Amino acid sequence: MLFNATVSAERPHIAFFGRRNAGKSSVVNAITSQRLSVVSDTPGTTTDPVQKAMELLPLGPVVIIDTPGFDDEGALGALRVERTREVLRKTDIAVLIADGTAGLSDADRALIAEFDSRGLPYLIVYNKSDLSGFSAEEGERTVAVSALTGEGIDLLKERLATIVRSEERERFIVADLVPRGSTVILVIPIDGSAPKGRIILPQQQTLRELLDHRCSVICCQPEELSDTLAGLTKSPALVITDSQAFGRVSKDVPDEIPMTSFSILFARYKGSLGELMRGAQALRTLSDGDRVLISEGCTHRRQCGDIGTVKLPAWIRAHCGADPEFAFTSGGSFPDDLSGYKVIVHCGGCMLNEKEMQHRQQAAKTASVPMVNYGIAIAEMNGILDRALRPLKHGCSSR
Repeated sequence: MLFNATVSAERPHIAFFGRRNAGKSSVVNAITSQRLSVVSDTPGTTTDPVQKAMELLPLGPVVIIDTPGFDDEGALGALRVERTREVLRKTDIAVLIADGTAGLSDADRALIAEFDSRGLPYLIVYNKSDLSGFSAEEGERTVAVSALTGEGIDLLKERLATIVRSEERERFIVADLVPRGSTVILVIPIDGSAPKGRIILPQQQTLRELLDHRCSVICCQPEELSDTLAGLTKSPALVITDSQAFGRVSKDVPDEIPMTSFSILFARYKGSLGELMRGAQALRTLSDGDRVLISEGCTHRRQCGDIGTVKLPAWIRAHCGADPEFAFTSGGSFPDDLSGYKVIVHCGGCMLNEKEMQHRQQAAKTASVPMVNYGIAIAEMNGILDRALRPLKHGCSSR
């Protein structure tokens, strides 16, 4: 991945919803000026959500998602509707495509109610304006378009760009925690689970943000950290480590030097730090047979010594002195029913957008199941959670 590319998790996710044959896919294709989705007169042509990251003027970098019809029928149709509901979990801006020749249906109104209940910004787009006689501009939240003639498409893109800009806010992974121009050390293990020829996304994003902040960044592996620190004439403003190296790194970094992990920084970045900190205490209370869900937002080939399926279960058993049962999910998969779990341990969520992470956290909260992420859990199990959180509470003064 190029450092100057905006990753999908950082792009506004704009999803298109509506009934079968309302013209969702045609409108999506008209907006993107490409055949992103297959178009047919046969209802239900879109059978699975179609997602693509792209640059779209005047919106900029976005993720466009086309969904199956919300009124699909039968057993298979019900599965398609459920996939559409899953898209809602990661949607930043919703676009309801309605047939302008027929007006809003009960299914359309149910979707609007769903948008409102989730607090989602949305637009209602009446397609087929060339047949319906709708004008190109009907109101603040409504636009009339014709995917066939292109009428109203530019207006729709401008409206979407306005919403995107209004929803944007400045967020930092680490730049607000360290002085501009300071020195920061990134501890990056290169082992069997590290991707060949590259570093993983949280490390990339943190490195890029620090470079933009005019910081001097030193990258090393855990085995090199002690010598790296000894070679500095001035203490670094912060040491950031991969969470699985917390135990060794905490011993090599003097207590007066601030230290934290990529995973903890991303918990704050995704807006979920407070709840996850409270979830750490639940790891102490596990008993034999308690069910623990370990969930990752990405899909990758499991390696020997994989952190999610091998290391964390072993560390948790040692920490609680019991033998709980473990279940695992990855990628977009996350259980609807969480009631059977005693605790959820989630990755840092770098591959998931903020909306999806907030959904998962809220689902856990609703089910009264404590949730903690990898970095906070590992810091807790190493007895250094207070130290690892200290830089986030007070920032790092220049030294």
